[in-house]
This record gives sequence, C-alpha cells and structure tokens, in this order.
Amino acid sequence: MTDSVRGVVLERFRWVGGHADLWPVFRDGPTLKAVVRGLVEPFRGMGVTAVCGIESRGFLLGGAAAVELGVGFVPVRKAGGMFPGEKLVGETAPDYRGIRQTLRIQRASIAAGDRVLLVDDWIETGSQASAVQALIERAGAELVGCAVVVDELPDGSRAGLAKVHSLVSGEELPDD
Repeated sequence: MTDSVRGVVLERFRWVGGHADLWPVFRDGPTLKAVVRGLVEPFRGMGVTAVCGIESRGFLLGGAAAVELGVGFVPVRKAGGMFPGEKLVGETAPDYRGIRQTLRIQRASIAAGDRVLLVDDWIETGSQASAVQALIERAGAELVGCAVVVDELPDGSRAGLAKVHSLVSGEELPDD
C-alpha cells in the first residue's frame, strides 16, 4: 500500500512559486482517503487513544486520521486564535526559517495514560513535533508516533522523538 500511496502523493505534488503545494492531495477524495490510511496503518493495533494535529493542515489530516482510527481529535493551536479553557503551552525551537512558534493544547483534551498519534503534512526540523511531544508528556500521556506525508527530518533530529512514519521522503520530491 505504501508504494501506491507514495506514487499518488508524488503525482499530485507540485512546486508553485518556490513553495511546496500538497493541496491537490486534499482535493481528490480517493487520494485523500489513501493518504490518511497510509498515514495511520503502522499505528493500528498500538492502542492509540487520540490523534493530534497542528494547525492548519494537521487539523485536516489529523481529523481524518482520528476518524479512520475511531478515536478523538486533539487540536494543537498556534498563538493568536481563540482557544477556551486551561491550556498546556510550549514554544518550539527555531524552524527552518528561524521562527519559534507557541503551541497550545487544551488541558482537558489529553488524559494521563493517553496514547497519542501526531499527524501532519510535513516534518522538516522536528521542532513542532518535539514541542507537541513535550506538551503531551506534561499531561501524563505518551506520543506513540508522528505520521507525516513528507519527511525531511535530518537523522540527528530524530533522537528523542517518537517513531516517525512518512509516505514520502523529501529526497523523492521533484525539483522546483
């Protein structure tokens, strides 16, 4: 399944003005379904109790992955948006652009003992995934893995992160 999903992602991926564009994956129903299934497949049977996703594409993929696994969804918001109730808040290390993000999770959405899967479209430095993992651990839960469409994470950045599963490596993407 992974090879066919990889092919579909690569077929729909494009560069637009020097920026990666994965939105065509979301526009095609069968492609989106295959991508979501491909993202969660290695985590079936691992006792995942919740899926989280980082705003914005992580909301779309994470919500769909939660439905696929039959569990709830936990949004991870960036600073600025409305988000009622007590929150767990953390800051990322600088990303590939040198920007730090403030990430927030509603405290009531994570329970001690939860086994959480993080789903996102892209992992490049691991700064957001590491920050989310720290927030989940502060809640007494465990991040069982990160499922991403594209993985450009350097090997040295994988240490300390939960298992990373990707559909495509950055090296496979066509040139801009």
